[in-house]
Amino acid sequence: MSSPTVLIIEDDPDIRELTRYNLTQEGYAVREAADGGEGLEQAQAGPVDLILLDLMLPGMDGLEVCRRIRSSEELRNIPVIMLTAKGEEVDVVSGLEVGADDYVTKPFSPRVLIARIRAVLRRQETEEPEESGVIRVHNIMIHPARHEVRVDDEPTDLTRTEFDVLRYLAQRPGWVRTRSQIVDAVHGDLYPVTERSVDVQIVGLRKKLGDAGKLIETVRGVGYRFKE
Repeated sequence: MSSPTVLIIEDDPDIRELTRYNLTQEGYAVREAADGGEGLEQAQAGPVDLILLDLMLPGMDGLEVCRRIRSSEELRNIPVIMLTAKGEEVDVVSGLEVGADDYVTKPFSPRVLIARIRAVLRRQETEEPEESGVIRVHNIMIHPARHEVRVDDEPTDLTRTEFDVLRYLAQRPGWVRTRSQIVDAVHGDLYPVTERSVDVQIVGLRKKLGDAGKLIETVRGVGYRFKE
């Protein structure tokens, strides 16, 4: 098998060099871009398995780059890890809202970054048809292998994180899931997310599901459940 290709979109040449060095030491193929526009061109130019995306970029910032990736039929399924010096909760939430899969703050530990990359790529690899059956509950159909959600047989466009949250809740209708359980199931133990971030994902899900969004119930003081 060929090595996974990671695209680094980062304007700081020192950080690009450090990240490239550590990734190549671990066997990854690396491509680089110094700004958002160049990064989108690089992503479209050839196969990319994961994108490391800085938030503070000249011209087009990382949030806009992520929005364009998620709205592109060609690029939308590429995992995105935000790599940025901004670590406030509002920045984490903003990254998740536009479809980032993970969030690493600078200064970062190369070992932690590599672990996050492996975890995100591993989630993709395990989403195979024989392991992930179609879920049909109420008027919603969730097809994990196709990364597809249909409500009343109409396609619904979800971010990767919204899809994973919906699938986790719909797998066990009636079971209450705490916010920490949702985070662990969707992102793994290393994910630096807050309870507020989970709430943002639920709000986004309900909005996109329309009337079916009422099937996701809030259990006050505990978490969320999918209606039986």
